[in-house]
Amino acid sequence: MRKVKVAATQMSCSWNIEENIAKADRLVRKAAEQGAQIILLQELFETPYFCQKEKADYYQYATEMEHNKAVSHFKEVAKELKVVLPISFYEKKNNARYNSLAVIDANGEVLGRYRKSHIPDGPGYEEKFYFNPGDTGFKVWNTRYGKIGVGVCWDQWYPEAARCMALMGAELLFYPTAIGSEPQDSAIDSKDHWQTCMLGHAAANLVPVIASNRIGAEDDEDSKITFYGSSFIAGPQGNKVDEAGRDEETVLVAEFDLDALETQRIEWGIFRDRRPDLYRVIASYDGEQMI
Repeated sequence: MRKVKVAATQMSCSWNIEENIAKADRLVRKAAEQGAQIILLQELFETPYFCQKEKADYYQYATEMEHNKAVSHFKEVAKELKVVLPISFYEKKNNARYNSLAVIDANGEVLGRYRKSHIPDGPGYEEKFYFNPGDTGFKVWNTRYGKIGVGVCWDQWYPEAARCMALMGAELLFYPTAIGSEPQDSAIDSKDHWQTCMLGHAAANLVPVIASNRIGAEDDEDSKITFYGSSFIAGPQGNKVDEAGRDEETVLVAEFDLDALETQRIEWGIFRDRRPDLYRVIASYDGEQMI
C-alpha cells in the first residue's frame, strides 16, 4: 500500500504580501499537523486577485521564480515539514509574464514549474492583460509521496487537461484557483458548475482531485468579486470526500491508497479501451478532423 494524505486550504488575501505568506504558512502547518503530505494553496495568494481590472501598475507584482517571496519561503517550509507544496505565483521571465506554479518536493527542491495554459478574458477576470499563454504544456512530477499533475484555475474547466495529465501517469490532480461572483451579474453563481467539472475529471480518470479556492470580497474601483471558497477534495468516482464552506478559512485533509487506485483504474479498463486513433478531431478548433 502507498497511502498519501492530501490537503486543500482556503483563505482571504490582502495587499500585504508578507501577511498573506504568513497566513498561508499557518494553514500549511495546520495541515501538516493533521498528517497531510501534499498541501495545496490557492491561486496567486500573495496578493488579492488583481486581474479584475487592466492596470499596468500591477505588473510590478511579477517576479522571477528564483526571487519570488512565496516560493523562497515555502522551499524552507517544505524541507522543514517534509511536505510537497505546489506554489502559485506571478512569474516574470524577460519580457514575458505568466500565471505560474512551482512544484516543491518534500526536501525543499523545486522540481519544476507549470505555466497556466488556458487564460480567461472576461469582466472581472481580465487575465490576458497580465499573462502570456503558458508554454510548458501539461506536466506531471514524481514527488516523494506520489506522481502529481497540476492545473491552474481556468485549466480546470478543460477535460483535455486532466486527461493529458492522467495519461502521463498523474495519480493525483491539484487545481489552485480564484473564482467567485461575476461583477457584471451578481445573480450568477458558478459554484456548482465549477465543482461538477472537476468531479467529472476525477470520475473519468479514476484519479482524486484537490481544489483550493480563495474567500472574501475584493474590490477594485467599480468592480467587486466575492470569492466563494467551497474548496474540496474529490475521490476517484467523482464523489466529494470533503468540502469547505463559502467564507471560512480552513484546511481539508483526506487519505488515499495510490496502489489500490492504480489497481482500480486497471480493472475498470478505461485507459485500456481508449481509441486515440479516433480522437483526432479533439486537436482541431472547428471540429473538422485533422489530416
